[in-house]
Amino acid sequence: MFREILNFRYGEYPFELFSVSHIAAIVVSVGCMMGLYISRNQIQGSLLKWLLVVILILSEVSFQAWYFINGHWDLTINLPFQLCSLSLYLCTIMLLTNSYRIFEVSFFASMSGAFIAILTPELFFGFPHFRYFQFFLAHLTIVLACLYMVWVEKFSLTFGSLIRAFLALNGIAIVAYTVNKLVGANYMFLMHKPNNASPIDYLGEYPWYLISLEAISFFIFLILYAPFFLIRRKEEGKR
Repeated sequence: MFREILNFRYGEYPFELFSVSHIAAIVVSVGCMMGLYISRNQIQGSLLKWLLVVILILSEVSFQAWYFINGHWDLTINLPFQLCSLSLYLCTIMLLTNSYRIFEVSFFASMSGAFIAILTPELFFGFPHFRYFQFFLAHLTIVLACLYMVWVEKFSLTFGSLIRAFLALNGIAIVAYTVNKLVGANYMFLMHKPNNASPIDYLGEYPWYLISLEAISFFIFLILYAPFFLIRRKEEGKR
């Protein structure tokens, strides 16, 4: 049974958007986020931080090993240039270094990428396949890592953080596009739309959906920044 759930045969464990197993993953993810918020003042920061680091590293190592063992490791798939893969690496470095600059980019990239991926995943393997658990655990941990920095480490964001994160991600997109051209990949979906159904399907054809993604990304960044802005205004009003 264990060997079977590590195979690479899509048809045996199909993933269905908003199926019972998908809804369960969403509920567990939201529950973990709520649990982190509720217990934020009682958490031993260093212990949770290292737990998040270990999960992030193990999820990436197991993902790469799974591809390699099945003979499917490929430059067009396994380089860390998808937004969520990039977020995983950034979040790991962020937790290890406590870097505010990396936090700025990680937060906006993760909350606009990993969180949306939980809701509308580009996933080909459903429950109880290894990839189902690895996918949702990795993306949930990415989100929890960013929320940990906000709720436990008390990091905050400014409008300048939003601009720096937006420019940084566009710079990374230029690198990803270059890699795409060199190896024939589709990192960050810069060459064509995802193969699975996704919100990108409603944004027009290539390359016009890229312009729409830019505008939507900036709008999502504004939404993510809004709570920090409102909290700062509220605190200033009390002075």
